[in-house]
Amino acid sequence: MFSGLNIRIGFFLAVRQIKRASLWTTSLIIFVMVLTFLNLVVVSGILVGLIEGSINAWHTQYTSDVIISTLPDKKYIEGSPNLIALIKSLPEVEQISARYSEGATLEANYKTKKATEKPNLVGTQIVGINPEDENAVTFLASRIKEGSYLKSGDYDEVLLGKYLLAQYVPVDDPNFAALQKTTVGTKIRLTVGKVTREVTVKGIIDSKVDSLTRNVFMVDSQLRSMIGRSDGNVDQIIVKLTPGADPIALKETLLRSGVDRGARVQTYADAQPQFLKDIINTFNMLGTGFSSIGLIVASITIFIVVFINAYTRRKFIGILKGIGITGKAIEISYVFQSIFYALVGSTIGLLLVYLLLVPLFLAHPIDFPFSDGILVAPVGQTIFRVFLLVFATVIAGYLPAWMIVRRNTLDSILGRN
Repeated sequence: MFSGLNIRIGFFLAVRQIKRASLWTTSLIIFVMVLTFLNLVVVSGILVGLIEGSINAWHTQYTSDVIISTLPDKKYIEGSPNLIALIKSLPEVEQISARYSEGATLEANYKTKKATEKPNLVGTQIVGINPEDENAVTFLASRIKEGSYLKSGDYDEVLLGKYLLAQYVPVDDPNFAALQKTTVGTKIRLTVGKVTREVTVKGIIDSKVDSLTRNVFMVDSQLRSMIGRSDGNVDQIIVKLTPGADPIALKETLLRSGVDRGARVQTYADAQPQFLKDIINTFNMLGTGFSSIGLIVASITIFIVVFINAYTRRKFIGILKGIGITGKAIEISYVFQSIFYALVGSTIGLLLVYLLLVPLFLAHPIDFPFSDGILVAPVGQTIFRVFLLVFATVIAGYLPAWMIVRRNTLDSILGRN
């Protein structure tokens, strides 16, 4: 029975044992606890962070906090000028960018093409932007790999996503269309509907967001004239909020205003591709599985260490029982020792994660081909893993102590097996 007296005696014995234990042994056990904690947090955190990096890029570089887009059965957002005026009037809105979007075809090397050669064509989406507004919301200018960013007066000039160009395509696949021998300064043909213009490549966009790397960007006023849209109705409105503002609250405000009758309103989380959400759930499960293996290894390590410690001190344990110390008090002392190792190891692990690893990964993300991977370590999940580690360690410390303590007292004192 775990009475108050047994607990106090067990705590006293645990403190005494820890103080007298070998420094190397204590350090080794704590080191194992730290590694186990890091395995529990970091492995799943990096797996999830790999996809979280994609989501962050999608959020900051394309959708911003709230994105308003065309309904499936409409060609554009009807009443866009009034809607834009409404959004700008809201106090939580910092900046917006209105976009035009149309299907387009690009053709390169048309001047040198022989009659027997296939035209070098690429189908894509062309996005018309106000360069200053777009950069204020998504910092598109910072994504220019070569050349320079657009200015408001840049007619017949475009920005190309890098995967529209053959030299940047990561796979050698004839089905993956790309422009050959095209770089900054090259003239290409741009066809939107029945309108064809010769434009110059002003810049190349480097990003890990497909909507940037497979699209073309040009000044909105020129695209508007090419598609014959003079009513001010746009295809997308992306909204950047002031720091601390809630995207969900803005979405609900717009829905109450009846915006959903003429447009689709989504927060950046709503607009995330479903496959990214599915991958996050999958990687969470994988990370949990890998971490569980580390937890089992740590539990076995603690079991072995405590068992050896209790077995070599079985004579001392027998003497304690002989002078009236209950077996429960002795078992509790080993539980307290296990808690000490787990808490110290977890505390060191928490400091490493939140003071070193998380800031380090934010400053220097892992350069994966499709995302800048970070370390995701939500506080709630991390605290749960601390309790999980402590629980497993307590069980691993209690069992061997129970196995030794239950031996006959006289046999323990005399060292008989």
